[in-house]
Amino acid sequence: MLGVDIGGTKLAVGSVDASGRILATARASTPVREGPQRVLSLLIDLCKDVLAATLRQAGNYRVVAVGVGCGGPLDPERGIIYAPPNLPGWEEVHLAEDLTDRLGYPVYVENDANAAALGELRFGGGRGIKNFVYLTISTGIGSGIVIGGKLYRGENGNAGEIGHMCVAYDGRPCHCGSRGCLEAYASGPSVAMRAREAAAKDGNTLLLKLAGSVEAIRPETVVAAVKQGDPLATRVWEETTFVLGVGIANVINIFNPRLVLLGGGLTQAGDLLFAPVRRVALSRAFARLTRVVDIVPASLGEMVGVLGAAAVAFDRLEQRVMNVGNVI
Repeated sequence: MLGVDIGGTKLAVGSVDASGRILATARASTPVREGPQRVLSLLIDLCKDVLAATLRQAGNYRVVAVGVGCGGPLDPERGIIYAPPNLPGWEEVHLAEDLTDRLGYPVYVENDANAAALGELRFGGGRGIKNFVYLTISTGIGSGIVIGGKLYRGENGNAGEIGHMCVAYDGRPCHCGSRGCLEAYASGPSVAMRAREAAAKDGNTLLLKLAGSVEAIRPETVVAAVKQGDPLATRVWEETTFVLGVGIANVINIFNPRLVLLGGGLTQAGDLLFAPVRRVALSRAFARLTRVVDIVPASLGEMVGVLGAAAVAFDRLEQRVMNVGNVI
């Protein structure tokens, strides 16, 4: 399969076999300001490069389908993208149809967090686990929910907007238009924004020394300052991990999962993130549910986008085979 990962800053394509081995890859920066047709043209070039490299390296492999992971909102059944925040100008882009016409393979599109969950289910930390929730904590907070060994998509394919779970009834405004969303407190940009706000009010902080200016403060600046004991950065980080822990406690109470897998850029903070999040989540969730759940790092790392997209293609093809088998 070809796995295609479409992000607001980068594009990645890889050929993946049934065991999860990546045979060839290609990457490029997303020309997001040039519109969807330019991005699609670049994607086609990357796909062709990967197909050629796969044939050179493993001539006995035959690509049969393409899976795509992309930020939502989208229609996974028809492969249509509806104005994702990280891809301005993508208004009702018929992605599956366009790529199929130009590549000649069936194309299956899925929300990127759902794709990552399928990747973990097939190739990563979710193998053999029937019930788990994957959370990505990065530019935003997305999730994929696996129930009974199957991805749960909801009524119209958009289940799992855990980043927009309300954790503060009259809290910070969120870019979605609501207030108090988990994403408004625990995503990478929200960490940086709250640190900038605090540093602008109180200039006596290591954050300014590390970043050089208020505007240059990033999530990694906050993590570095916390490690060096900066009180202001520590207050921001403690709020972040507390709210994220409360959000995960809600997830545990609702879904009773065996695992909560955490991925995304903010998890690079390691135990600085995981230890307080586990403590809060396990103390706030219903006790009987906490006895069976582990909160652990996702296992696929930076290749989760490509592997997840490939898993989408494997999953959809398997569903088609099962459906054909039920026809008489």
